[in-house]
Amino acid sequence: SYREAETLGAVLTAALCGFLVEIAFRLAPLLLPAAGWGHGGGIGADLVLYGVSVWTYVPLVFFLFFPARYLFLKFETLKLPFVGRKRIDQAVRERAVRAFYEKGLYKTRDETGILIFLSLLEHKVWILGDRGIDTRISRDTWQSLAKDLSRGMRENRACDALCSVISACGDELARHFPRKSDDTNELADEVIR
Repeated sequence: SYREAETLGAVLTAALCGFLVEIAFRLAPLLLPAAGWGHGGGIGADLVLYGVSVWTYVPLVFFLFFPARYLFLKFETLKLPFVGRKRIDQAVRERAVRAFYEKGLYKTRDETGILIFLSLLEHKVWILGDRGIDTRISRDTWQSLAKDLSRGMRENRACDALCSVISACGDELARHFPRKSDDTNELADEVIR
């Protein structure tokens, strides 16, 4: 996910590292005369920047891109600064909706499936209710519960907040969908990864 951030982050990281390597190689003769290096003047920014060559910089950035990209692939959190808030919200919502349908939460008799989706990477919470629920329970209720859970996660009370939200979801369902005599638990009550 976030391939654009992965690429952008790798390019910018490689460009910055390449620039720093170029400057270091240009400064080395000026700073290390005792090691056999010599120079004929003082150190100036114009001299250092003038010495940066496109012929060495571009290939250096090219070769540094691949290890930088590997870092962005390996450590997902590095991508987040290169992704906009809108894109993050959109990606988390899409994953929540996909999980809702892939796990078959829409297959209940009265369309009363609920998904509490926690995105640990982005620190986002989505609560999705099936069509039967959405006709009776307002989206504001789900958003309020999602905010409560998100706040609990931020305050390191994840277990208490999650239990409280699950209980509140159960209360809402019981209020709007009273238990019938032939009701069975149609969905597994489990954590889905």
